[in-house]
Amino acid sequence: MHLATEAQIKTGKVTDVYFLRTQQILRAKRINKHVCAEFVTKHLPAGYAFGVLAGLEEAVEVLLAIPGIEVDAMEEGTVFGLHQPVLSIRGRYLDFGLFETALLGLLCQASGIATRAARCRQAADDRLLLSFGARRVHPAIAPMVERAAYVGGCDGVSVVMSAKILGIQPSGTIPHALVLLMGDAAWAVKAFDAVIPRSVKRVALIDTIGDEKFEAIACAEALGKKLFAVRLDTPASRRGNLVELVREIRWELALRGHAGVKCLVSGGIDEDEIKTLNSVCDGYGVGTALANAPVIDFAMDLVEIDGRPMAKRGKPSGRKQVWRCPRCQATVVAPWGKKPTPLCRCRRASHALLTPLVRNGKLLRSLPSAQAIRDQVLRQLKLWPSE
Repeated sequence: MHLATEAQIKTGKVTDVYFLRTQQILRAKRINKHVCAEFVTKHLPAGYAFGVLAGLEEAVEVLLAIPGIEVDAMEEGTVFGLHQPVLSIRGRYLDFGLFETALLGLLCQASGIATRAARCRQAADDRLLLSFGARRVHPAIAPMVERAAYVGGCDGVSVVMSAKILGIQPSGTIPHALVLLMGDAAWAVKAFDAVIPRSVKRVALIDTIGDEKFEAIACAEALGKKLFAVRLDTPASRRGNLVELVREIRWELALRGHAGVKCLVSGGIDEDEIKTLNSVCDGYGVGTALANAPVIDFAMDLVEIDGRPMAKRGKPSGRKQVWRCPRCQATVVAPWGKKPTPLCRCRRASHALLTPLVRNGKLLRSLPSAQAIRDQVLRQLKLWPSE
């Protein structure tokens, strides 16, 4: 397996070579200045209005292994915008500069997945939203991918290990392989009903062999009131007008007394497809769109050197704080130590988003559970536009 171990990551082995060469040069010249570095993005993926911070829990594991540094950070699950630092590190550059590659990798990918999940959550509103993306990534990082998808707003995940880490039940019922092996969709769902515990909802996959409408009818008649939903995973080459197809299925099921059966769709689903299907669908399984979500393009910028504001061209220098109104989410970035005037008309006291996290190898605040992070994200999404 082409994988870095946790020990290799924590000891700086996963780093770009120019950071090693920088260390060699600075040590040779006996330069080791005290700096402040901020993690911030100047660009969000096209059409995105916000990002969702994720990956902080893993980043903490690296930060705790670095002695002598001070870390302030937003809470994991915070919704943020452009030019808003989500994390800052203060200390001697030689103590932590080597870890820039690993820290950015942990935050960029997880935040990208959580943000895509949040956008799907906004598009789906209160409809069921499941993460089906594990098969699109290296299995070693599948739990990370599904955790990020869950905290971003998904209701469930499909991988057994991911669900165990999250403390929830995995979601998923029947693959096409079972229907093919049994030769009939209705027989497959009846076998599922006979073998699998009642706590698992009965969902029939209706697009494997025959027409979706007739397979839906057959499965509903086979299970009756025990059937929770039918799922379409129809290949793009056979879909045609998917909205009309689902509408036809709903009509036929209702006509036969199965109006309560829900319709779920998976396969090539993203936030845009969700919006087109909301009028007829009750839930979605989103895979590739989450697993291959565009990363959030964080950079680690030096903004202070030996107490003096200093940054590269195009980057505002000086240590900063992010202030936000808790009611309307109005946000401003201000120089550290300078609380801005009221941000909005809410007349509510703004609060600082960057709070102490690590001091000299010690964690200063407890990290919330994945469920608590997800709840925080859902509360914020009600106040943030999707685009």
